[in-house]
Formats: sequence, structure tokens, C-alpha cells
Amino acid sequence: MLSNPRQNQATRRFSAKSLLKLSGVVLGLGLSLGSIAPATLASDHDDGETNTKSRNLNLTDLYVFREGDQNPNASTDDLVLIMNTNPRSVARQQYYFNNKARYEFHIARTPDNDATPTGKPDVTLRFEFSQPKPNQTQTVKITTIRDGSSHVGKAITTPLNSDPKTTQVPMGGQTLFVFAGLREDPFFFDVEQFFRVRAGALGKGPAVGFRDPDKAVDFTTGYNVNAIAVRVPIKFLQNQSGATTFDVWQTISVRGKGGKYRQVERLARPAVNEGLIVSNDFLNALNSVGPDFEAAALAGQKPAAKVAGPIVNEAAQTLKAIGNDDQRTNTLLQAFLPDVMRIDTTDTSGYGNALNSKGSPIRGRLLKDDVVDITLSVLTNGAITTDNVSYEGTPGNPSQGHSPLQTQFPYLALPN
Repeated sequence: MLSNPRQNQATRRFSAKSLLKLSGVVLGLGLSLGSIAPATLASDHDDGETNTKSRNLNLTDLYVFREGDQNPNASTDDLVLIMNTNPRSVARQQYYFNNKARYEFHIARTPDNDATPTGKPDVTLRFEFSQPKPNQTQTVKITTIRDGSSHVGKAITTPLNSDPKTTQVPMGGQTLFVFAGLREDPFFFDVEQFFRVRAGALGKGPAVGFRDPDKAVDFTTGYNVNAIAVRVPIKFLQNQSGATTFDVWQTISVRGKGGKYRQVERLARPAVNEGLIVSNDFLNALNSVGPDFEAAALAGQKPAAKVAGPIVNEAAQTLKAIGNDDQRTNTLLQAFLPDVMRIDTTDTSGYGNALNSKGSPIRGRLLKDDVVDITLSVLTNGAITTDNVSYEGTPGNPSQGHSPLQTQFPYLALPN
């Protein structure tokens, strides 16, 4: 397990110049940019709302784990995939999935933990929602596309203040379990102090580090998200292949004129595309393509390599600006691009539990994994190790802490 010691002195020693450059990285970890940052920056935890992109078309987080690692009474033969959307959903208010969009998980079989991601899915789990009904539910059309064969099923969303509705959906000889509805946002990060740190780096305030645990503020406390959770047998993903390692990513596509769908969001690991890329146009470009585009670009294939050249250069510049030399920058780019979340299903899930030979996480992501601390530590080469915020929060600090996770699928805490 990667260690995350809470050492504020390391944060304070990090130079003001490096902290300023780090803003482009940390913004990708989950800032509400639509309300607290300029629109020229973007983050896939919350891009903000525009005339062409509503909040329910924003992806916030992806979680992938063996169910038995979240629940000791469950099987490790099943994976749980969770897609969170619609950031900043305020308490006691009903929110809906977009009825003109496709929300999709994409899964690619991988020959081994060290293989370069292809970004080409073998399995797609697609979710399409009806218009809201008077009882505040939406019908869900579920389509699985596996090795070219499709199956269709249906589910129903869970409205606010209702017991969770989990639907069993037979698909290709296996049974998937599906939940869709509001849950508490499990993400955690002291975004307020980050802006103070950045102001100090800009010379517009005192030079400070992250706050001590008893004073740090978790900006997502009290907010909900719309979640799609799926329990899927590993055998369904294997489809007689014997694969045990999978790459996962998620997308949202919107139906346009003529019924054609246009991809507007893509997300896998936290703080990769949206963290390393500062220019909004570049981020929007990556949101519109798949990780196969990144794979082609890194392999030097045209036209992807030519188109992606400036984007990859910006990612490299960001990494160098926060203290990485050329060799480490190239190593990090190879480790985190293409942007997929890899999970080796033969061992315990957890974002920091294991890395492959390229330095890339390979054990998915559990709901309480401190991805902010892990990412800060990796990208700054240990100069910053923590923002002093955790899921449970610091005892006695009312500005931190989330509700307890549920003991059964879909595991996310009940909505506020």
C-alpha cells in the first residue's frame, strides 16, 4: 500500500512557484469550476454548467473494485462499477439523469498488468434514461455490447427519500445488478485552502500550506451526486477469454440532430486528462475522443500524433513545472496515458495497492481511497503528501466527514 503520511512541513517546503504550477494539476481533482474558478479552466469532477452542457452531463468520479474487498461477506468474483454524475447536487432536492444522453462504462480485456492500454472496449455497459415520471423515477434502458453481441434490459431509478431499488438484469447468461439514483458524493478535498495556497503563490496573499487536520475543510461535504452502480460477474466480462485484468473508463454522449450521438465527457483515473491538461480547448478535445486516440498518439500514429502533439506537450510542461525532470516526466506520461482505470482482479482492490512496471495503479479504486493524497504525492515526487482531508474526517472538525457507507450494494452513503 502506498503510504500517505500527513506531513504539513513537506507542503510548506514546496516552493511558491511550484504550487502555482500545481494549480493546473489539482484543479483536475475535483474543483467546482463553474462557481469558484474561471471558465477557462476545467475539471471533470465538475466542469460547471454552460448553455450547451448541463450539470447532469458532468462526470465526477469512477470507482471499480472487487465486491469482496468492499464487503467481506460478498464475492470477489464480482466487480462493482460506479459512475458518479451531476456534481453539487444540494441536499433534499431531486435531480435527474439526462434523457437525451448515453452514460457508458467501457471495459477492455488486458493480457497482463504491464500491457499498454489499447483503449478499445470489448464490453460496453450503456444506460439511457426516460423523462422523469410524476413519482420522480426514470425508466432505465440497459444495453450490454459484448464482443459485438447486444442484450437489452430495463431498470428503474430510485427517487429521493426512497429505499434503494436494485434491479436484477439477465444478460448473456449472467445476471447484473443495477442501481441508479442520488447518493452522497464520496469525494473529499480541501479546495478552499488550495485557493489560499495558490493566492500566496501569486503574491496576492500570505504564503501558506494546507491546513492542519482539525481545520481543513472538505468541499464536497453535504453534497449529493447521481450515481449509476453495477455489480457485474467477472465471468461476464471474460466471456470465455480467461482475462483477469481489465481497463475501464466511462463516457457521456448526447443525442444530436439526426439521432447521432456526440461524446462530451470521458473519465477514468482522477487527475489525468483533466489534471495534466490546463487549456480548456485541449481538455474538451480529449473529452470528445477515447483512450484509443491517446494510445495512437503516444505510438506516433498519424493523424493522432500530430493532432495530440500540443496536448501531450502541455501535459509534459505541467509535470516539469511541478519539479519533474525530463526522465521522470516521460515515465509519468507512460504510466498515466492513455487514461484508463486498470484493475487486476486476482488481488485486493485499492488505488494505491499496487503499481505495474510503468508505475501505473492496477487495482482499481475503492470508495474511501484517498486519491488526492496519492496523486499529489506521485505527481510532486513526494513534495506534497496530503491535503489533510479524509472520508471520515477529523474528530471534532465539523467541516469534514461523510456519512457512513452502506454495508450492501450499491455501498454509497444515503443522500443528504
